[in-house]
Amino acid sequence: MLTWQIGDVTVTRVVELEVPVPYDPDGAMLADATPEALAEMPWLSPHFVTEDGALRLSIHALVVNAPGLNLVVDTCVGNDKPRALLGGGALQTDFLRGLEEAGCPPDSVDTVVCTHLHVDHVGWNTMLVDGDWVPTFPNARYLIGRREFDHWTSEGDDDQQAILGDSVQPIFDAGLATLVEMNHRISDEISLIPTPGHTPGHVSVSIESKDERALITGDLLHHPCQFARPHWSPSFDSDPVAGAHMRRAVMEEVADAPVLVIGTHFAAPTAGRVTRDGDAFLFDIS
Repeated sequence: MLTWQIGDVTVTRVVELEVPVPYDPDGAMLADATPEALAEMPWLSPHFVTEDGALRLSIHALVVNAPGLNLVVDTCVGNDKPRALLGGGALQTDFLRGLEEAGCPPDSVDTVVCTHLHVDHVGWNTMLVDGDWVPTFPNARYLIGRREFDHWTSEGDDDQQAILGDSVQPIFDAGLATLVEMNHRISDEISLIPTPGHTPGHVSVSIESKDERALITGDLLHHPCQFARPHWSPSFDSDPVAGAHMRRAVMEEVADAPVLVIGTHFAAPTAGRVTRDGDAFLFDIS
């Protein structure tokens, strides 16, 4: 289980699922990321690309322990929920045991942040108990971006409405949800920063403590190859052009700076520093 220390803040990765995603010219994930194109970035191997050129991706939550705060950032896919992402199947994982092993049983969590409301970021907001969807974190405030919520509740397709129905609406029904602005400050050390593009209300999470800094990306990037090719956007971005512009703007800010970047979908080792490489960037995990 990977853990990082940023001043007084500890971040721990709790994995739900790790998958290689083979190149598919008709797929939604980074159509430009052919095995040949990825081979031009040898630093991706072996951690982030398989020998045959598949993207290594991870679905995980990040537990953030700060003074007076036990926070979970993004809650993966969840159990018992048939999803198109899974070919219509439903997961059965030991994710909750992973939280326990990270020293973060669900009833100890006081805050949950969803960087956006896609399927793999809200699933463990709820769990199935006696046929009902109930909040997994009964003592937490769930912070949901107001812009993100307004967008998907008015414009989401049938799949997205199902996700809202079993993973978002129940926390509102339980009185545990709070709609927040995209620049909301959670604590002295933790704040949200607006990074729209992937979705209209997408946010990333900034950590600052004792002159140390970290950034939890959310889906600002899905894979480290996007450091080298910031213009590569998945087709499921709400606005791929805006997503690419936002990605470059953030990388320009953190490149060659002492900022630990923690990728929400990056395979292990998951975190590193961004350095400039000509007109683009590298991800340094050394």
